[in-house]
Amino acid sequence: MHHEDDVNVEYKVQLSTWKKIIGIVFSSKKRIGLLIAFSSMVAVLDALIPLVNRYAVDVFFVGGDYSTWPYFVAVNLLIALGFGIAVWGFIHQAGIIEAETSYELRRQAFKNLQRLSYSYFDQTPQGWIMARMTSDARRLSLIISWGIVDFVWAGLSMIMILIVLYVTFFKLALIVSIIVPVMFIIAYFFRKLILKQHRIARKHNSQLTAQYNEGFLGAKTTKSLSIEGQNFDEFAYTAHQLKRASIKAVISSALFSSIILVLAYIAVGTTMFQGSIYVLEFVITVGTLQMFIAYTINFFEPIMAISRILSDFQNAQASAERIVGLIETKSDLTDTKEVEEIYGTLFEDKIENWEELNGEVEFKDVTFYYLENEIILENFNLKVKPGQSVALVGHTGSGKTTLVNLLARFYEPKSGSILIDQKDYRQRSIHWLHKRLGYVLQSPHLFSTNVLENIRYGRLDATDEEVIYAAKMVGVDDFVKKLEKGYDTFVGEGGNLLSVGQKQLISFARAVLADPKILILDEATSSIDSESELVIQYATDKLLKGRTSFIIAHRLSTIVNSDLIVMLDMGKIIEMGTHDELIAKRGHYFELYRNQFIREGEDKLSLEL
Repeated sequence: MHHEDDVNVEYKVQLSTWKKIIGIVFSSKKRIGLLIAFSSMVAVLDALIPLVNRYAVDVFFVGGDYSTWPYFVAVNLLIALGFGIAVWGFIHQAGIIEAETSYELRRQAFKNLQRLSYSYFDQTPQGWIMARMTSDARRLSLIISWGIVDFVWAGLSMIMILIVLYVTFFKLALIVSIIVPVMFIIAYFFRKLILKQHRIARKHNSQLTAQYNEGFLGAKTTKSLSIEGQNFDEFAYTAHQLKRASIKAVISSALFSSIILVLAYIAVGTTMFQGSIYVLEFVITVGTLQMFIAYTINFFEPIMAISRILSDFQNAQASAERIVGLIETKSDLTDTKEVEEIYGTLFEDKIENWEELNGEVEFKDVTFYYLENEIILENFNLKVKPGQSVALVGHTGSGKTTLVNLLARFYEPKSGSILIDQKDYRQRSIHWLHKRLGYVLQSPHLFSTNVLENIRYGRLDATDEEVIYAAKMVGVDDFVKKLEKGYDTFVGEGGNLLSVGQKQLISFARAVLADPKILILDEATSSIDSESELVIQYATDKLLKGRTSFIIAHRLSTIVNSDLIVMLDMGKIIEMGTHDELIAKRGHYFELYRNQFIREGEDKLSLEL
């Protein structure tokens, strides 16, 4: 849905798509005005040179009158100075516009990403979003800023040349006028062909990149299955296809340039031949003929520039659609206007109106599904008192993660309601809930900074003392003391310089610092080795104290200490009670406990049996 192959996209310039981007570009009217002014100045000066040279040929070389020579030199110096100022001006302005456009596209796209719900990130490949934020934004800003320069210069140059030619001698001007439509038709067909071939090449390049990636990530599997030869053959075939498509595109480009050049010189040759006759008949001067030849040669560069610009815009259509789509994507979870008026928005909170959260949670006749024909929860009911710890257990697909995702309002019920402190959570803002909710993941994400700052993400306005206190609460301080730079130790990208247990403890410290009233632990101890488990269990006990908590259970130790254990199967509660009650019942939980956790708790189990 979000990552269709470029080769399947319809490449037609849609004005509706470009309207948003052009609006961003033209937001600084002063810069655009200066850019157009400097580009126009270059076009005017380009058009002046053959006129000045015409005067030189007729007066100095043919007429032999050098009395105005100093003025001629002065005019040329002024033109040179004008070129210097104009070229510096448009490069300066275009560079700034390119940077500002790229910044604004990325800023708006990233801001919208913050608004989008969890479901968007669940369904959209990470690589697709990264490409929009980087290559698409850069490419569009480059094409637009320099495209404006080329388009203004080319358009104005052509208009001025035609005006001067027709005013001077319309019979010779007709030669250029006849060739121009032919060149535009040829440019249109060749650009279309070249564009198609480049798309095919890009498709093969994407396949090749994917094979590179698989080659690196799947190196161990490749070695173990002994399929190096097959991998190489597949890679060689794709590389050959890429080479063929690239060569075709290069040949087409070379052929296009050659044909345009031949046509240009046919026009120049015809102008020279016909013009010479007019000179011999004393209809025009030698200087006028020289001016016509210069203008005829100069006329075809703007045509090439305009065809290139149109091709670039056509080629960039897919990039434009994708980044505008990202900027304008609406979240499937939004607060009502009434709620926003009271609680504010994600970027403009009205914290003074936010009430406290006690922690009572109730699922009331909740029905939910990701796909309509696959209902996960149906008329689900569960009531949890403030401060209770609830363990959710069950086989894969039983609805545990769906339940906590609904509670966290990453998704909303299709029918029924979720009450927090006896009020439907849709009557308060999403941000209000998320600020009072803690979610500790199975694989916590650390940011590429030091330990102290990673914990501070729990509450950004926390002091160093508060951060260190939270770290001590859950045992982070014990391992940080052994690190070379203590709390200033860099954790690496994604925290890869720390162990899984250490990363998990940091995520616990974040939660302590945030001091949430409702806490979700999503199999937070499943990746921990047995040595770290005691530390994590101590941290968990500290973390759960006085909070309403929902634990997707994996380790026996976490389940045993819960106030309430909810056994789920196919989105329904099949058993519910304390650990001792459910063991005594000898039902589904007893079987799960015996089978799944027998290695961890066989001593305890034997005592209870």
